[in-house]
Amino acid sequence: MDFVVRNAENGGDSFRHAEGYEMADKGGSGAAIAPVGEAPEFVHLRVHSAYSLLEGALPLKKILAKATGDNQPAIAITDTNNLFVALEFSQKAMEEGLQPIIGCQVSIDMEDGGEGEKRGPQQALAKLPSIVLLAATERGYERLVDLISRAYLGGEGNHAVHITASWLEEIGTEGMIALTGSLGGPVDIALKEGHAPQALSRLLTLKRLFGDRLYVELQRHGTYDRRHEQKMLALAYEHALPLVATNEAFFPTRDDYDAHDALMAVAHNAIVSDDTRFRLTPDHYLKSRADMAKLFSNLPEALENTVEIARRCSFVLQTRKPILPRFTGAADDEEEADRAESAELRAQAVEGLDQRLASLGMAPGYVEKDYRERLEFELGVIEGMKFPGYFLIVADFIKWAKRHDIPVGPGRGSGAGSLVAYALTITDVDPLRFSLLFERFLNPSRVSMPDFDIDFCQDRREEVIRYVQAKYGREQVAQIITFGSLQARAALRDVGRVLEMPYGQVDKICKLVPNNPANPTPLSKAIEEEPRLQEEADKEPVVARLLDIAQKIEGLYRHASTHAAGIVIGDRPLSKLVPMYRDPRSDMPVTQFNMKWVEQAGLVKFDFLGLKTLTVLKTAVDFVAKRGIAIDLASIPLEDKPTYDMLSRGETVGVFQVESAGMRKALIGMRPDCIEDIIALVALYRPGPMENIPVYNARKHGEEEIESIHPKIDYLLKETQGVIVYQEQVMQVAQVLSGYSLGEADLLRRAMGKKIKAEMDQQRERFVDGAVKNEVSKGQADVIFDLLAKFANYGFNKSHAAAYAIVSYQTAYMKAHYPVEFLAASMTLDMANTDKVNDFRQDAKRLGIEVIAPSVQTSFRHFETGENRIYYALAAIKGVGESAVQHIVEVRGDQPFASIEDFCLRIDPKQINRRVLESLISAGAFDCFELDRAQLIGGIDRIMGYAQVAQENKRSGQHDMFGSAASGPEKIALPPYTPWLASERLLREFQVLGFYLTAHPLDTYKSVLDKMRVQNFADFSAAVKQGASNGRLAGTVISKQERKTRTGNKMGIFVFSDASGQFEAVLFSETLNQYRDVLEVGKSFVITAQADERPEGISLRLQTAQSLEEKSLQMQKALRVYVRDSGPLKAVAAHLNTKGDGLVSFIVIKEEGMREVEVALPEKYRITPEIAAALRTAPGVIDVELV
Repeated sequence: MDFVVRNAENGGDSFRHAEGYEMADKGGSGAAIAPVGEAPEFVHLRVHSAYSLLEGALPLKKILAKATGDNQPAIAITDTNNLFVALEFSQKAMEEGLQPIIGCQVSIDMEDGGEGEKRGPQQALAKLPSIVLLAATERGYERLVDLISRAYLGGEGNHAVHITASWLEEIGTEGMIALTGSLGGPVDIALKEGHAPQALSRLLTLKRLFGDRLYVELQRHGTYDRRHEQKMLALAYEHALPLVATNEAFFPTRDDYDAHDALMAVAHNAIVSDDTRFRLTPDHYLKSRADMAKLFSNLPEALENTVEIARRCSFVLQTRKPILPRFTGAADDEEEADRAESAELRAQAVEGLDQRLASLGMAPGYVEKDYRERLEFELGVIEGMKFPGYFLIVADFIKWAKRHDIPVGPGRGSGAGSLVAYALTITDVDPLRFSLLFERFLNPSRVSMPDFDIDFCQDRREEVIRYVQAKYGREQVAQIITFGSLQARAALRDVGRVLEMPYGQVDKICKLVPNNPANPTPLSKAIEEEPRLQEEADKEPVVARLLDIAQKIEGLYRHASTHAAGIVIGDRPLSKLVPMYRDPRSDMPVTQFNMKWVEQAGLVKFDFLGLKTLTVLKTAVDFVAKRGIAIDLASIPLEDKPTYDMLSRGETVGVFQVESAGMRKALIGMRPDCIEDIIALVALYRPGPMENIPVYNARKHGEEEIESIHPKIDYLLKETQGVIVYQEQVMQVAQVLSGYSLGEADLLRRAMGKKIKAEMDQQRERFVDGAVKNEVSKGQADVIFDLLAKFANYGFNKSHAAAYAIVSYQTAYMKAHYPVEFLAASMTLDMANTDKVNDFRQDAKRLGIEVIAPSVQTSFRHFETGENRIYYALAAIKGVGESAVQHIVEVRGDQPFASIEDFCLRIDPKQINRRVLESLISAGAFDCFELDRAQLIGGIDRIMGYAQVAQENKRSGQHDMFGSAASGPEKIALPPYTPWLASERLLREFQVLGFYLTAHPLDTYKSVLDKMRVQNFADFSAAVKQGASNGRLAGTVISKQERKTRTGNKMGIFVFSDASGQFEAVLFSETLNQYRDVLEVGKSFVITAQADERPEGISLRLQTAQSLEEKSLQMQKALRVYVRDSGPLKAVAAHLNTKGDGLVSFIVIKEEGMREVEVALPEKYRITPEIAAALRTAPGVIDVELV
């Protein structure tokens, strides 16, 4: 028991740093720390939050709740190799009255020939030891940030993230406290592996680096290794190093061990039952102080030192005011730099405005003086708020993008209300023309930093980001991190995999969880709402375990990735301000704090958004240019009648923002005839304001009087038919009626939006007083105030609405005037979404534009335009990648393929593999060689072989396959085959294209459908508009899904397709139970349905459904096959393989058609129009008749 004695000797200095205690109290957060008297016993110094990706299962909220619940005075969070949570933890802990200790568990290469030296492919696997670093002072935190950032930015790609001992030498360690890392630490690992001298030298290295800030860390989990602990204690005492007790915590309570263990298996790609994988113990949970005091009762100094360390740490991470980057470069003299930027902004704005007025003129009703005064006023505010640098930076990269022909949106958000922005070409919306207010964007009383969100063409957004990086220095530009959390379905799949459940079973359970990416359903809710989940769990214990574990790990962070749009630019290397991270998938540095916290850390973000619509417009304009017509979207007339007529008819497939059924209904009612109507529609079409759309429409068409609110302000609401639609109108009313300045009015609007009673009462008084001075009665002023309060809450930002309405108008204009080019561009950019492609194709059909099926001769990677036709894109075929298409187009050049053989000779079989070929054949891309698709699929091995031999010969320089020039290349001998039924051919086409392109499965049943008097959907819809309500339709099932109705019953939504288009029918409970399994995807049916007409389309309720194949069997009695000889008999026999009620006879034509012999078969067979169609294509068959 000799350490108890030592312990006493050592007792004197275990509080040798008590002076740090006052420091923490004064300089820290003022977080109360228990005075020495009521010894807090223990402070956790090693806790993993959920930000230790895929290993920590402790959300920050839980850590704080457990710590405060246990009256802990302080707590440290030490995530693995990252500081993701540092700022948020620091702020939230102080709110709870807890002292936050910021730390990090870092992997370290001791550079002494141990783990780090195992170079080569094993490098990534060799687990490096780790130590714990805690930030005691501000300098210590800066060093920690520097180390962690360097570990990501400086590391080589394939090595695990780590720091090295030499970095610690170089950067210094002052201000940081180090713990040796317990069993995973460099000293313990060496000792455990029997390298005692190495363990000692490592301990001394750390001691040399950290001095009296190094503690030997002890953990006691489960049945810990007591002999090892003895050795460590001996080392510690021998070198006079203090001890510290930790309990590395990964999950909240002992009961969460199983779930966490499954999470670890997911992280290590292992299975739970695998005994060799890395495991923790059920003791790795966030223990209480009492538990820890008991556990280490025989080593009181190790407990006391946890408190001592907490006292030595006096650093708390604070939020910062925004730090704006300098456009004109950093200068020593702040004021001089401000002056330089203001002068530069003024020069650019004045010059820019001159150009705008010269090229685009002024808005009606304004004179040049109005523009000049507004510009002057805005510049004054921008300079006063130290904002010129921000404007200049944005203007610079936007001008660069425009010079490089990269489409930029006309504006987004409130920034469009600025004339300076318009002059600098940041926006393309003249704020005077649309009466947009600058104060809504920037005013001296605005607290938070406004930002410009900029839309770029989605394909070339990266280039602009690269430019900014090059201009401001790689160290000063970064993207922003975002954390992907495990959602219900992903959690189930991951846990199912590690529990070794069959894939099919897990898949079935996943499908029972509603899939709604925009608003994911939590698992607990899914279990409540879907009784089948509970049934499965009751049937099988493993399912119950799956659901239980998945619920515990759901919502934990799975990986870090990059936020799509945000970019931060700093005035110094960013790692001086925030810790940095690098996404392994890109070389762009990323901040370790997410969107919300990076701004609080003082960085200003710029949003670079990718807007697909801009890319569509650019592609369409390029297509039109092929016809020699140049279009400049910025200067198209905003009062084009054909465009408004098209919108008024609700023909909006592909038109930005107004494609939905509800929008079409609103447009049809509105019959817009000016851009102001579109702006109002975009602003009104949201929950809440929507109820005003009918009012707006009725007043616009004179069916209802415009109500006057007050004669003084009616002119402000004239363009919106007397309805308050925009936040700007609320501000202007306050300005005109009550003499507010627009800056104050912006605050009024915010107060109304927040609905804080005290603020509202104050504003009401100010508003009514002002109004009374302007001769408005008090009663009236009160009424107007209430009206404004209602609208301020859901009024829309007009600047944003105007800018986006212009984009909508541009797409509508292109569609009205250049439909072929517009649809081809739209299809190209939605290539991966077959439903959308099909919508566009149906629209092309309606407009009489031919869509040419994909072909290796005429198709390219993207959709291409021709004379009133669109060539289908090869890359839009499922299973054919972009690179394969690129290759085909390259080898084709200007020389069409002469034959399938020629195709094989030119391609590289490595680029075009078997799957690509299969997809191309199924899509009909080889129909141009006049070979049957079934024959090509049957001979696919021979085709591949031919291409491979050709490739070999090319390499070895033999050309014997090409034969002599006269006879052309040797032919591929394709094997004999049975032609496909039309349904098979079309089903395969459907699988690779997502819809039926060349024909429709119903085509073969035409005669049956005519006899049954079935209508196609287009004719039926027309009849419904005339008042019909019931109909008989035929359709092929394309998709089916089930949803819950409001009352909690099930309803099915089935999508059918016929030659005229797609339609959906709903089935309610009884009908659904009757037909759920009958209506298989890909099969065709005759259905009867009841229809209701709604403005946005027709809704169908299915009543009965009958298989079309069965129906035709009852109607077709005999089949006659005309042949010249017995050759085709074998092919015909292949199709007559099922007994039925149909008579089959062969008619042999003799002597050039002079004589016929009829041979009837003795058996009766099952005959359908499909079989007849397939026999028609069999070689040697002249004709087939069905009677």
